[in-house]
Amino acid sequence: MSKKELFKIIIAYFSQSMPNPKTELHYSNPFQLLVAVILSAQCTDKRVNMVTPELFKKYPNFDDMAKANENEIFELIKSCSFANNKSHNILEMSKMLQKDYKGILPNDIDELQKLPGVGRKTANVVASVIYNKPVLAVDTHVFRVAARIGLSTNAKNPLETEKQLTRYFPAKVIANAHHWLILHGRYVCKARKPLCEECGISKYCKFYNESK
Repeated sequence: MSKKELFKIIIAYFSQSMPNPKTELHYSNPFQLLVAVILSAQCTDKRVNMVTPELFKKYPNFDDMAKANENEIFELIKSCSFANNKSHNILEMSKMLQKDYKGILPNDIDELQKLPGVGRKTANVVASVIYNKPVLAVDTHVFRVAARIGLSTNAKNPLETEKQLTRYFPAKVIANAHHWLILHGRYVCKARKPLCEECGISKYCKFYNESK
């Protein structure tokens, strides 16, 4: 089977089984999504969603967050990993949004990455979810699932995976593809014990067929 045929099958499967995939992070505006994604680095969405209600109740937008004290932010997010760095970045990001962008979240990947705490993955998530840009964020789930299925080949890092996936996924499905692979990795193609017998695409999966 060619790579092109494999992608066609995977797209057809997820389009039917998961037609409207969404991020599992809770947010009410673009700024809150950005904060939640920053918090999600090396941390589960479940943990982030436990932290953000109080954080967003106190600081619902960039103006309020920019006036916060770093220690106050830390106290609200301390159960997240790397809370010291994240509290600093969230505060500085809010100030920069206020000062340099007049509170409007950039829709350009390079501009987003100028914000403190925002790397390529975070920028891609925001651009995809908020602005429906055809960019694909590669986290640990996407990296693992893409390699296991055979959608990516010998990718050494997330950027290589991203380039391979965006080459074959049509622009119109890239935003969904990001969520398809994350959710599949989170609930079916798990890191330690993938649920291959419950997987609807196992017969097309490189990992499954090689492990039989």
